[in-house]
Amino acid sequence: MINEHDEYDSPWKDAIDHYFPEFIAFYFPQAHSQIDWSKDYIFLEQELRAISQDAELGKRLVDKLVQVSLMSGADELIYIHVEVQGTPEQPFAKRMFVYNYRIFDKYDKPVASMAVLADDSDAWRPHRFGYSVLNCQVGIDFPVAKLLDYAGQEAQLANNPNPFALVTLAHLQTRATRHDPRARYDARLKLVRMLYERNWDRQRIIDLFYVLEWMMKLPDDLNRQLWQQVQTFEQEKKMAYVSNIERMGIQRGIQQGIQQGIQQGIQLGEASALQKLLASRFGVMPNDILSTIATASAADIDHWLDRVLDATSLEQVFAPRQH
Repeated sequence: MINEHDEYDSPWKDAIDHYFPEFIAFYFPQAHSQIDWSKDYIFLEQELRAISQDAELGKRLVDKLVQVSLMSGADELIYIHVEVQGTPEQPFAKRMFVYNYRIFDKYDKPVASMAVLADDSDAWRPHRFGYSVLNCQVGIDFPVAKLLDYAGQEAQLANNPNPFALVTLAHLQTRATRHDPRARYDARLKLVRMLYERNWDRQRIIDLFYVLEWMMKLPDDLNRQLWQQVQTFEQEKKMAYVSNIERMGIQRGIQQGIQQGIQQGIQLGEASALQKLLASRFGVMPNDILSTIATASAADIDHWLDRVLDATSLEQVFAPRQH
């Protein structure tokens, strides 16, 4: 039986990083039409981490903060906050609200929040959070793309040239074949053939090979069979795109992604523990201290944890190390 807890974090992250305009075009076409894609867009990874690091509001597969320019003004910058959520969580809409107002507070620019829901519950469709008190109304209403809604559109997805049509199709096939390794093998081989039939450039094919390899995990024996089929297919088509070296690189990248995810989880846990200890000893933390923790290395966080119990002030905790 295939592991029911299939990992999605890295393929979604990498696909969005590499093909962000296509991501917006596929899931949020109205937004795509209003963005000036001739201008650079900027991913703000560290900034989002600093904004969100003390908000214990659940786990998400991917969250991104991107600075873009609008078509309506030469210098009209806005921020897009995107989340890909894999499981239903009651506080999800609240998290979207919290991140939105924190981003606005930091940049004093409009913020568009958007969500891709990659869960299995048809009934779970959060798109709004707010409250009203003493005639004051506060809240957010954000667009969502529900991947389950694409079920039944497999033929259209197969013919759509947007790479996220294939990512969505892979997601649906991964869910549909979670208990059937042979069916997953057949589905993944079919998707691999689609990669070659679309006449994409070599790098895009390799990038999406990585997505399929990660999303649609197979037992070792079926994985070997699939790669043999790929080699045969490439020889027949005279398309030497994914060599054994690239295959090893893809698999190495997956393992590195798993280890990186584990390490990041440990580091975030330690950072959260440090903040709680600091707050319990010294009260509310200044924003510059929170930002310092959010962007610190694992070694620095460990060092500050060692100091916090004996220190009599924040200055002592964060004093430069003595060499």
